[in-house]
Amino acid sequence: MGVIVDKAIYRNGRRQGCGDLSDELDVLRLSQDGFLWIGLKDPTDEEFELVNEELHLHPLAVEDAVNGHQRAKIEKYESSVFVVLKTLRYIESTSDIETGEVMLFIGDRFVVTVRHGEGNPLAGVRQRLETEPERLEHGSMTVLHAVMDSVVDNYLVVDREVRKDLEAIEEQVLGSEVGGEANTIYRLKREVLEFRRASQPLADTLTQFMERARGQALSEEMLPFFRDVADHLRLVNDHVESYDRLLTDVLSAHLASVSVKQNEDMRRISAWVAIAAVPTMIAGIYGMNFQSIPELTVSMHVGGREIYYGYFIALGVMAAACLGLFRAFKRSGWL
Repeated sequence: MGVIVDKAIYRNGRRQGCGDLSDELDVLRLSQDGFLWIGLKDPTDEEFELVNEELHLHPLAVEDAVNGHQRAKIEKYESSVFVVLKTLRYIESTSDIETGEVMLFIGDRFVVTVRHGEGNPLAGVRQRLETEPERLEHGSMTVLHAVMDSVVDNYLVVDREVRKDLEAIEEQVLGSEVGGEANTIYRLKREVLEFRRASQPLADTLTQFMERARGQALSEEMLPFFRDVADHLRLVNDHVESYDRLLTDVLSAHLASVSVKQNEDMRRISAWVAIAAVPTMIAGIYGMNFQSIPELTVSMHVGGREIYYGYFIALGVMAAACLGLFRAFKRSGWL
């Protein structure tokens, strides 16, 4: 059965080999000692059905596990608990957050973990637990806690990376004349929203699960461990909320900066248009085809030659007007 990544029986916190699933479960249930842990990775319908035939999982939970793309949740069925966790992976090269899923079936003497996507591999979780047999002695809920703790710890890693990206964008927007790019801000805001979709539902459903399962599926010994996960999750959610608000403020600051820059550009353009309008007006007046324009016919005799200087007077008036307007706009800050 190639879909099974790993499978083992745990008795007294120690790993043991696993044979036929149905036979092993019968032995575990008769002895009321230990549990079976099966790990699956991206199973198809047909592949998952092979496991389901042996474990008789709830059909609604099986449908969710095969289809994937579920909201983070913890569902209690008659004889089992079904858990969906959204995994996150930060991609350094693109600053994107990649999402995946880990699903757990916890039943009578068995745990099944189903992983979709490349985020949050569970091999390390299993190996760490196998080095702490005293934890595995608490049963299958130890596996749920360890997987959930690993997922939430990874949220903290992504949290730190998002904070770095946010600080870089904030510095770019507030410390640069250009004011950054709106696309970069929008992209990070979208990643923060993806982050929130993963962490917020888990916090709500975990709180409800601890209240409902206390003293039943969840022993008093395990309760402090789940409270610790819930505390970390609340911290992450607080950060995500603050990031979203700060990104909104940064976007507003960016748009204000762009607006100010556009206003400055419009003032400069208006000033140059005003300067250019003066010589254009003068040239337009003297370019009209009137019968008589005295200023164009004024002349003086120099060395026996008659020199018409109206043209030079018009140019001088243009230059003086343009220079005067330039100095006036410069003093007012328009140029």
